[in-house]
Amino acid sequence: MDNGIQERLLSSQGKEVVDLKGKVYEESKKIWRVALPGIIARVASFGAIIVTQSFIGHINSLDLAGYALVQTLSVRFINGILIGMSSATETLCGQAYGARQYHMMGIYLQRSWIVDFITLTILLPIFIFGTPLFRLLGEEEGIARSAGYISWWFIPMVYNFVFTLTMQMYLQAQQKNGIVAWLSILQLIIHVPLSWLFVSHLHWGVDGAMGALCISSWFVVFGEFAYIVGGWCPHTWTGFSTAAFKDILPVIKLSISSGIMVCLELWYNSILVLLAGYMSNAEVAISAFSICLNINGWEFMICLGFLGAACVRIANELGRGDAKATKFSIKVLITTSVVIGVFFTVICLVFGNKLGYLFTNDVEVAKTVSNLSFLLAISVLLNSIYPVLSGVAVGAGLQGTVAIINLCCFYLIGIPIGALLGYVAHLEVEGIWIGMNIGVFTQTLALSYMALRTDWDEQVKKASERLQRWFDDEDGDATFIEEIEREPIPDGFTELNMPWFTGRGDLEDYSNNYKTKMQLKRASPALKWMTLVPKVLDGTNYAMWRWLMLVSLSAKNKLGFIKRTVLTPNEIDPRHQAWKRCNDIVLSWIFNSLSQDLANSVIYVETPSEI
Repeated sequence: MDNGIQERLLSSQGKEVVDLKGKVYEESKKIWRVALPGIIARVASFGAIIVTQSFIGHINSLDLAGYALVQTLSVRFINGILIGMSSATETLCGQAYGARQYHMMGIYLQRSWIVDFITLTILLPIFIFGTPLFRLLGEEEGIARSAGYISWWFIPMVYNFVFTLTMQMYLQAQQKNGIVAWLSILQLIIHVPLSWLFVSHLHWGVDGAMGALCISSWFVVFGEFAYIVGGWCPHTWTGFSTAAFKDILPVIKLSISSGIMVCLELWYNSILVLLAGYMSNAEVAISAFSICLNINGWEFMICLGFLGAACVRIANELGRGDAKATKFSIKVLITTSVVIGVFFTVICLVFGNKLGYLFTNDVEVAKTVSNLSFLLAISVLLNSIYPVLSGVAVGAGLQGTVAIINLCCFYLIGIPIGALLGYVAHLEVEGIWIGMNIGVFTQTLALSYMALRTDWDEQVKKASERLQRWFDDEDGDATFIEEIEREPIPDGFTELNMPWFTGRGDLEDYSNNYKTKMQLKRASPALKWMTLVPKVLDGTNYAMWRWLMLVSLSAKNKLGFIKRTVLTPNEIDPRHQAWKRCNDIVLSWIFNSLSQDLANSVIYVETPSEI
């Protein structure tokens, strides 16, 4: 008897292991579906910056120091603000997608464009007055002049951040960021020969290197924009809308907290580069430190892919209301990222003494890079943990808490320790990097504690409340659920085969896709025309037309239901004159209101010959 019980227990444990493996496999597929395109896109995009640095570094060390100063201070400053503010798009779109509020994602994207564009324009003097700014910060005159000149070249380049960052997060939230990866690869493929042509063949120097960077960076923006508005996002892009100018305040509030969170993190490295500029041999210190930062940053792009995956997965599961799946996703994300981090840590330890020569011919700079290789390896390992935890916070909308953690760990711990070790203990650049690692390690511990202590059931409730608050109709109109509940099923429809309305609660899902009549009117101008159609129908046809319209609206976000929306002759008598007129209205609405891709899908629906 004991043997039988033991066998059943072993069998049960075996099934649990198999089930766990299956769950890990399925979750890993979801993670990599988001992370891999994001990793490829970020590595390729950052690769263009690295390639530009390499070409400038082989021109002369002074311009290399100037480029490093602008890229790690001014550009990182602006990039940090825009990435942070754009992460609000990631949170809102991710939770909206999880809650199937697809139509709001395009409006969130347009709101982010408005907020980010105004923000960047306000901050533009950082580039316009680059030389006096770096003089004010105490940099050497030659480096300040070079950095000021290069700053002007970065102005057309940084404006692409306004659009590409938000569009990437918009696409990532709906797991369509594969196009971003392909465009980024093409950008790098274009950038390398273009840089060689301008710098090595035409001998345009710094102007050629920066010109190539500007051209290749805008290639991605135009490609993403064409993909979104060209009909490849039919569920989430319904065209430009004046609704983007409404309710901007909640987006600004979330953007500010997101911006502070990311800026405190990215500016951390910038301040350390500034400290390196006060060393005895500033040119070598800045060049070596920035080379290591860019190597670290390149690997960090991989980790940012998992940050994006964490944000999307957490936001999606919170939007769906599944706290258990949220916690499981966090575990799989961290494990996967750490394994990859260990791999790259080993590479840094093995090839650390050769990395510097990829960026410069200066022996002294390359030697300093080699001395930093062990500390670089530690940074790479830490990179594999804290970005994922930050992504979890972004997905849950906890940016404000992370901002406080970043402020304490980086600015109250990391920078003071780095300054003491660098200047008081005379460890120079190594001391600054040690301080940086201590700050990141402290941040990782704090974020880990926060993730463990977070009540994810409570976060599910907060996500639901946030979505409900922003989707509620401003004029107090009844929700679509109430509309459908009050709408009587017209005669002739009681015997129709509508399996999507039975057993799965899909009626509520349909109605939740469009919360209110006012929201519907803002979603598509065609809906205003639709509300006038019943006036030309007689009273006996109105109820049938109304029911068809309610059902057809749901199809706007569900391509698979289009064929069942337009009722076929098998479901209703084709000689029914009222049905023919109503079906004609539905077909007209689909063809005129939706994208071409969705409209084309209706061609395959069997419609009566009379239409």
